[in-house]
Amino acid sequence: MLLLMTAEQLFAERGIAAVPLRDIGLAAGQKNNGVVQYYFGDRGSLVRDIIAYRAEVSEKLRVDMLAGILARGRPTVSDLVTVFVRPMAVYMEEGNHYIALLSRYIIEHGGYEGLDRSVIPSGTVYTLRGMLSRLLPGTPADVLAERWLVMMTSAIHTLARYQTVMTSGAQLSAPIDDLLDDLVRFLTAGLEAPLA
Repeated sequence: MLLLMTAEQLFAERGIAAVPLRDIGLAAGQKNNGVVQYYFGDRGSLVRDIIAYRAEVSEKLRVDMLAGILARGRPTVSDLVTVFVRPMAVYMEEGNHYIALLSRYIIEHGGYEGLDRSVIPSGTVYTLRGMLSRLLPGTPADVLAERWLVMMTSAIHTLARYQTVMTSGAQLSAPIDDLLDDLVRFLTAGLEAPLA
């Protein structure tokens, strides 16, 4: 666990490709320079293990939120965006570097390549995407897929920015709950926007 959390922090702060694996072991207080490679093999496996570990929390929250929404009736696009955004916000606590790591991953990999269902136990993200196509049947599948990626990416980068501001001691432009509500409204509008 110490190696995972140390790697998460270093990757988030410096960039995933920029951190030598031996630096992770040293920062974790390990004397063996090869300890990270011994336990995780390579950088890609280490990153996937961090993401799989962290994603369990947001997945559980998403399942609970989605069940509650479905119990009340037919969900809206805003509901689906909320089910994605709100569980990601739990990682903004002090000392948690998961959102920043995801933000770095997206930048360095140009998206979510390599983070499929075998890595992230997030069946609800795929479920939300499938539900979205039923709520917006007039939007072509390729446009909806791109908009969904933009929504997820925008949410993650925005949450990483909020966390950076909060960690620095600076003030956000509004209380975090208000910002999250506005972010959901903004991202919902993008998903529902008329076709060009």
